[in-house]
Amino acid sequence: MMQTPPAAAAQATRSPREPELWATDALIEVLGLEKTYHTARGPLTLFKNLDLQVDTGEMVAIVGQSGTGKSTLLHILGALDAPSAGTVYCASTNVATLSQRQAAAFRNSKIGYVWQFHYLLPEFTAQENVAMPLLARGQTRREALAVAANWLREVGLEDRGDHRPGELSGGEQQRVALARALVNNPRLLLADEPTGDLDETTAGQVFDLIERLHASHGLTSILVTHNMDLAARCSRVLRLEGGRLTVSATGPKCQLT
Repeated sequence: MMQTPPAAAAQATRSPREPELWATDALIEVLGLEKTYHTARGPLTLFKNLDLQVDTGEMVAIVGQSGTGKSTLLHILGALDAPSAGTVYCASTNVATLSQRQAAAFRNSKIGYVWQFHYLLPEFTAQENVAMPLLARGQTRREALAVAANWLREVGLEDRGDHRPGELSGGEQQRVALARALVNNPRLLLADEPTGDLDETTAGQVFDLIERLHASHGLTSILVTHNMDLAARCSRVLRLEGGRLTVSATGPKCQLT
């Protein structure tokens, strides 16, 4: 299902008023995105004609009030949900056209997810939790655990691998979740309020880790957050409001063109 992104079409639809929404070497191209839910009270449209490009290597923050569709947008970008209309290219693949099986394989190979709650399996150790995506891909238990141990070292938890989630602090649990998200060496990291359940000090430490891993592993990262101090550390800050993305702020890491 690999397809060539419609670069010419993307160029034609770029708005001269908001060039900061567009990138020059895009890993993600979203064109004419629409998402409508059908409820008992009638249709609920979150997005209509939403466009976005994210450059390879960028770290982009998406902010906005609760209920505006920030998490839904991440789900669509990560092939967890399907748009009602539009195209969503990620890593040269139109994820909007993938079957459920193709979408699962795409997620497992190209995308890492971190959510506000860690969703670790309580009956397994930290090392086993990190190894789960590798086991799902068919790697042997021995190989998967070895790779998981290396990732726990990356996030500073090499001495906690045999601990279960209930024996770890909230910050440690989120570090395990981050290691699990990256164990398959994805190109794209999607993080939905990754520090939202942590105290201020721990949130800063976890964000420091995300920044370091983003840089050292050549990731493209999109983070949803309500923490404007952390958002400002990203390359770009986009606000989702009224079904549209607008530029909220520019971070220190890149110059916009």
